[in-house]
Amino acid sequence: MTKKKLVTEKDLLTLKFLRGFAICPEEKEVVYVLERIDEKDNKYYSNLWLISTDGKNNHQFTFGKYKDSSPVWSPDGKKIAFVSKRGEKVGIHIINRDGGEANKLVEEEGAFQNLSWSPDGKFVLCSFRQTEIHKDKEGKKVAPAFREVDRLFYREDGDGWLPKDRFHIWKYEVTTGKGVQLTKGKYEEAFPVFSPQGKQVCFVSNHQPDPDLDTDRLDLYLISPDGGDLKKVAAPDGPKIYPAWSADGKKIAYLAHTNPRDAWGVTNFHVWVVEPGKKDSAHDLTPKLDRMCLDLGISDTGEAAHGGKVAWSKDGKRLFFMLTDRGGVNLWSVSLDGKMTQITRGKQRVMGFDTNAKAKLVAYSQADFASCGDLYVTTPAGKSRRLTEVNAEWFCRFQVQIPEEVWFLSIGGQKIQGWIIKPPNFNPKRKYPAIVEVHGGPRVQYGFVFMHEFQYLAAKGFVIFFCNPRGGQGYGEKFAGCIVKAWGTYDYQDVMAGTDYLCSKPYVDKNRIGITGGSYGGYMTNWVVGHTQRFKAAVTQRSISNLVSFFGSSDIGFEDWREFGGQVWENWDHYLKMSPIYYVRNIRTPLLIIHNEGDLRCPIEQAEQLFTALKILKRKVAFVRFPEEFHGLSRSGRPDRRLERLRRMAGWFERYLK
Repeated sequence: MTKKKLVTEKDLLTLKFLRGFAICPEEKEVVYVLERIDEKDNKYYSNLWLISTDGKNNHQFTFGKYKDSSPVWSPDGKKIAFVSKRGEKVGIHIINRDGGEANKLVEEEGAFQNLSWSPDGKFVLCSFRQTEIHKDKEGKKVAPAFREVDRLFYREDGDGWLPKDRFHIWKYEVTTGKGVQLTKGKYEEAFPVFSPQGKQVCFVSNHQPDPDLDTDRLDLYLISPDGGDLKKVAAPDGPKIYPAWSADGKKIAYLAHTNPRDAWGVTNFHVWVVEPGKKDSAHDLTPKLDRMCLDLGISDTGEAAHGGKVAWSKDGKRLFFMLTDRGGVNLWSVSLDGKMTQITRGKQRVMGFDTNAKAKLVAYSQADFASCGDLYVTTPAGKSRRLTEVNAEWFCRFQVQIPEEVWFLSIGGQKIQGWIIKPPNFNPKRKYPAIVEVHGGPRVQYGFVFMHEFQYLAAKGFVIFFCNPRGGQGYGEKFAGCIVKAWGTYDYQDVMAGTDYLCSKPYVDKNRIGITGGSYGGYMTNWVVGHTQRFKAAVTQRSISNLVSFFGSSDIGFEDWREFGGQVWENWDHYLKMSPIYYVRNIRTPLLIIHNEGDLRCPIEQAEQLFTALKILKRKVAFVRFPEEFHGLSRSGRPDRRLERLRRMAGWFERYLK
């Protein structure tokens, strides 16, 4: 038998990623998006594939160096609409199920989201945002002479500078490509979907006087297909997402909660149902459920967290949704009288699902410790079938270490879930250096999903430890909310308790422990090294160091009051003492700072402050900056930069822990 290879940083380039899918109306096929990395071009490309729901006839459907995404079937199953940039502009394209070239429906400078078809198949509905383009006299794109800002939310990580006109709903005629804009004005709209009879469109929007000051006051609205007769659907205040019509058009299901002043993701999203036009009809089907009805798992090979959806069963008596719980995400259903049924089971992460009017089958994507994500179908009763193994060859070639699940006690007797990855060719008689990984968020979870970074560092000879400290999701609102206004308290204690547990293992060298994390995990890394000398090396990534300056420099900093208690000028001392920079004189751990110059979520000034202070204090510090990259370098950054990030991290730990 051929000996398996150790995972290297470059092996990331040979993985493939399932990025989206849709089951056809007849439930005989699933179209899915498969993304690959082209090392020579240093880019990501994705195409559509088709596979039968019996697992046979898996084949590529679109070709070329494009980024095809967001496929949706026409009601008769004869066409597929999808988003792609096949020229200089991005657009919606339509391809016949029987093959042939994709036809351009529309191309624009902008972004298309939330595609759906009209029930008669004559129109494609979407949210569209026009990009503001500036050109010189010769027609070449140039930067504007100036930018005038009049909104709080004027830039967004991943998108950059936002145009004054945001997402609005458009309807495109399939035969002619003629577009009609259904909504206009200062508000923006998302998740548009036709009613089953095609007489109304439901969508989500925030119509507060200043939406940026009340970001969680999202409501459902109805509008006619020609853009008239706008009506608000009566429902309690709070965020509402992913509306879905019942087959008879009498009800709308959606995901929501009723706390518009919620901190950053503490209050649970539940499954709700409302009857438009009927007063006080909106009600929570899962009021006693102390979990999020969203996918809040994270990995470096999948999409970012916070995915969700709700869909009706054929008879209109049940609704499908995802649920995050103790490191896993699974598919569930709930009846209209509130009875919940778990459909998929196991230690895994369901990252999305799709149904249609028949709902005899549910297609879903699932990742686990030995998969970045594959396609499955299941009956509502839970009889599942795996359709793809997109990285089967990869996992056969490399030594992938399956994490060991552990539970340990922290302060106050709180049980904390964690995992340990041992190096390949593990020798129990040896003493290994170890690395503690801290997740971002904080309202997400580590769990039962493959992480290339962890496998890469384990292959370098490190024991890897990761856990879900308090402040994260998957264990209830109390668990998630206990660090509101109190970052660096229970979360810090839990990370340290996890480190104690790790050091109790006979194969771990307690004198050679490192720590790393990104975003909120970077904040916690900064906090830890400012409060203990226990770690021999640390790598902080896209981190927060100063909550006072974060308020005005982050794209979402104006929302700090939700998480930290009041505006910054109301409690300067509190903000400052929750900031790692306040304790910078205590930092003596060799610290590598990795940050992205285009990061708008945790701006690079956060790293610059920390680096400057440590240099003045003559501490062991290094600073690596990645040009252009937004916040999510580890998941979606330019491939060569992702590899360099891994090399730098491993090199720092090898230097100080080995």
